[in-house]
Amino acid sequence: MILPPVLILGAHLIMPVADSVPTLNVDQVCTGIAQQGGVSFHDADITEEKQNCLDSEQATRNELAKQWSSFAPADKTACTNESRMGGDSSYTELLTCLEMARDVRAMQNDSNASSAPATPAVAHTPATAHTAPVSPAVVPPLAPAPAPSITQPSQH
Repeated sequence: MILPPVLILGAHLIMPVADSVPTLNVDQVCTGIAQQGGVSFHDADITEEKQNCLDSEQATRNELAKQWSSFAPADKTACTNESRMGGDSSYTELLTCLEMARDVRAMQNDSNASSAPATPAVAHTPATAHTAPVSPAVVPPLAPAPAPSITQPSQH
């Protein structure tokens, strides 16, 4: 049966995160960043670039530890799982994900608070009927402009 092995392989994606900053292995991502800097593998600069990255990741982890309790538990789980996918873990990626999730949640809360309709959205409803909030219209993307027609020069 194929299903149990699939469930086992994906189980780490839904595991809850303990309420502390996770420990990520940032060595792989920092090695990659240092190598992308254009230096050769034998150059001393690669070691310095990698150490700069590791120092930056540690500083980001320290900042994350200060803010950890302010993030929603669901966001912590989702962002931690996302940051561990693919093998290249980064505290910078984790912090960015958490900040974006927090900001989106705040914008949604602000939007919901300010968009309470003053009048019912549906006409001719009895006073006791409940109406669902009206969602903003979805604007489809613009269609590309038609290509200009090319006319052949007349031959005289």
